[in-house]
Amino acid sequence: MFKNLSVYALFFAALLVTGCGGGGEQAESAAPAQEEAVAVEGIVVEANDQLQFSINEFTVAAGEEVTVTLHNVGTLPKETFGHNFVILTAGTDLEAFATAAMGNADNEYLPTDLSSVIAHTSLLGPDETDTITFTAPTEPGQYEYLCTFPGHYGTMRGVMIVE
Repeated sequence: MFKNLSVYALFFAALLVTGCGGGGEQAESAAPAQEEAVAVEGIVVEANDQLQFSINEFTVAAGEEVTVTLHNVGTLPKETFGHNFVILTAGTDLEAFATAAMGNADNEYLPTDLSSVIAHTSLLGPDETDTITFTAPTEPGQYEYLCTFPGHYGTMRGVMIVE
């Protein structure tokens, strides 16, 4: 009897661990952004004061719904050192895009033409979090992402691989 009880206890514990990740209902709630980051399943990226993303590459399936959470773990003020996460369409000139974004402080350092943007977070200050959900492109390939705060794209960039 205790063997079966142990198996049920492990099964229940596994359900609790996997079930606590949340789902669509929690992702759509009006909970504060930091609490939401804990509840959302998907890709979690940290941005820091050393001009780095915590991951430089991730892979998704073509056409799948993707959730990315960006958390700024830095301590420097948003106005002088904010971070965002912007995924670009295939073939976008990264340097030209970043240059166009540089002068748009009023638009959170995003260019006025967003036709080459698949998805983007808000510009974040210290200990702020934003979550985006989008559909991955149906065309397999490599899609670059970057932080568009002036001067950050040189080191704060990576690749979303669509298979």
